[in-house]
Amino acid sequence: MPMSRILLSLAGCVLAVSLTSHGHGRAAAAQASGRGTIKGHIRLTGKLPGNPVIRMGMDPMCASINSGKRTVQEFVAAGLDGSLANVFVTVQGSFQPAPAPAEPVTLDQRGCIYAPRVVGVRAGQTLQVRNSDDLLHNVHGLSAHGNGFNISEPRAGMVQQFHLKDEEVMVRVKCDIHSWMTAYVGVVNHPYFAVSGGTGQFEIANVPTGTHRIQAWQERYGPLVQTVRVRAGAATTVDFTYTGNEKPGNAGIQDLVLPESVRAIDFSASHAPPQQRP
Repeated sequence: MPMSRILLSLAGCVLAVSLTSHGHGRAAAAQASGRGTIKGHIRLTGKLPGNPVIRMGMDPMCASINSGKRTVQEFVAAGLDGSLANVFVTVQGSFQPAPAPAEPVTLDQRGCIYAPRVVGVRAGQTLQVRNSDDLLHNVHGLSAHGNGFNISEPRAGMVQQFHLKDEEVMVRVKCDIHSWMTAYVGVVNHPYFAVSGGTGQFEIANVPTGTHRIQAWQERYGPLVQTVRVRAGAATTVDFTYTGNEKPGNAGIQDLVLPESVRAIDFSASHAPPQQRP
């Protein structure tokens, strides 16, 4: 056999051994870290409710921005197979403290709608709310645990920042000027949470091993809780099913009932430019 072929064969054997050792090394590292993954799917088995159309005509400027669109209030963001999006999933319990991320979580006021509708934030992390509409909005966070705020954003490009300190599922964020604008913020003391996507799927990585309670929260149907066993280096699957008959009450969310005199807003006045001082 030519020397060149012998050398190539030896190199291939060394590479194969190296890759095998590397794979075993990663598996061993996952085992040694004592962490695993929780993944799953959330579905509604009952009849899909119809989400109401938002009547943007209450504010002519919002109606103009959404001209030609059919915007609905997504109380239940479900696919035809019942897969549920916008469900906040969190592992319950106390975990070893870890610093909150430096980068903020962003909500956007765009097209007279909050986007995304559901987000998760670490306690101590910054929530920032951006106004992408060239009209007056306000940002009103309703909290039962000291995470509340209420401030206006009268111009496009404005960004308000809020530091949420206490764990709370959930903080409701609304705009007092446009009553249909709603978002929800889950505040947790650890990184083990997720929000289900459009296919109803979610995944929470690097969860400490052991038996945990995991909670799913949906704005119309409230919380569901299951117990899961997380094993090192493995993925544990847990699926949540809503029937559509759940009656969660207010699901722990604080709201504010305004007098009729305050609810009746003159939109022409609210969008008028500020008066110049003489």
